[in-house]
Amino acid sequence: MREAGGGLAVVPTAPERTRNSDVDHPYRYDSHFHYLCGFDEPGAWLLIDASGHSTLLCREKNLELEIWEGVRLGPAAAPAALGVDEAFAIDALDKLLPDRLANASAVWFPFGVHPELQARVDGWLGAVRKRERSGIECPGAQRNLSPLLGEMRLVKDAGEIATMRRAAEISAGAHARAMRFCAERLRAEPRSGIREYEIEAELLHEFRRHGAQAPAYPSIVAAGANACVLHYAAAGAELRSGELCLIDAGCEFDGYASDITRTFPASGRFSTAQRELYDIVHAAQEAAVAATHPGARQRDAHWAAVRVLAQGMLATGLLDRNTVGDADAVIESGAYRQFYMHGTGHWLGRDVHDVGEYASLGEAPVDQLDGQGGRVMKKPSRVLRAGMAVTLEPGLYVRPGPGVPERYWHIGIRIEDDAVVTDTGCELISRGAPVAATEIEALMHG
Repeated sequence: MREAGGGLAVVPTAPERTRNSDVDHPYRYDSHFHYLCGFDEPGAWLLIDASGHSTLLCREKNLELEIWEGVRLGPAAAPAALGVDEAFAIDALDKLLPDRLANASAVWFPFGVHPELQARVDGWLGAVRKRERSGIECPGAQRNLSPLLGEMRLVKDAGEIATMRRAAEISAGAHARAMRFCAERLRAEPRSGIREYEIEAELLHEFRRHGAQAPAYPSIVAAGANACVLHYAAAGAELRSGELCLIDAGCEFDGYASDITRTFPASGRFSTAQRELYDIVHAAQEAAVAATHPGARQRDAHWAAVRVLAQGMLATGLLDRNTVGDADAVIESGAYRQFYMHGTGHWLGRDVHDVGEYASLGEAPVDQLDGQGGRVMKKPSRVLRAGMAVTLEPGLYVRPGPGVPERYWHIGIRIEDDAVVTDTGCELISRGAPVAATEIEALMHG
């Protein structure tokens, strides 16, 4: 008899990827795999059966190759080092899997993540079916492991939060360093400009000197009008006195991401128009923070921020009240999307856009705004609980256009912090980088 609800989970790590010729990209393991066993070498697989028994398959020790590539853990040392129950050489994978799948009720693996995994699973199942005449049963189901692991990873434990806090501290220090660098450079050479890649170099230096392994994502360093391009990459444009600089950058530390955005005046003083819009975005983020607590829904922070932004758009004349109506009408119609076109946050963890469902799993669809100026029937967003981690990142992006006050043209502002939901509210773990306009100006002139 098969064990009800049992089966075998099969989790590969990420493959090595070629950059060009015989050069690989810096290796980064699969997040699900590393979450389960903490092993960071390539060429490895993890098997977990219904009893919780774990098996690692990894590369064998090879003293000659280790001269070139570094020391390998090897299967003999893996159980003691990683806490897995047993380990074998990776060469045993295709022989071992049909044996482990025999009489299992299901095979679980991440769907749609590893391009060749489905074919490998089909091959192993085919080998099991060839033994059915001898009384061996083949798994009758293939199930997606990703939603299960996503739910596990969504709520962080104390150790994970400590690691995320360290990642945020390093990243916040890098943002503060970039602000000081720009202010000092433009004080010394007020008529010069600073290339975006120079500012990026300051970030990367701060990440690495504090032990972060890499950026968690390609850094956005956007000078002036480039800040109105949401996914702008650091390039060679010049940041000049009088312009704003938007930096969206965070490091990865011990497998966990940080994600911080700050917008600051190049030479350390906001203009009147810049300050007007900056204070609106800051107030919108504070509203999002207040809406982030146990029992609230993940999407509540977005709508709290949108209301403040909508009110600000009307107050500054970005939107004409005679045309679009009051704040409620602006939200209902989606008119705010001319200047704010993205969501206010996402899950954060091992991946910068971390896993986990945004919709409530056990509730029926309800009629709600779709964020595009219409309505839709869909499940409400899920209820927050302590240990979840989210970003809070409202913004305003003003491109020239009919009726748009010229004093705001080419101003792009985003403020983003990393928040861990606590028992009573949320903790902003990235506030080592100043946020209030007065704090930014004080840092840059200190």
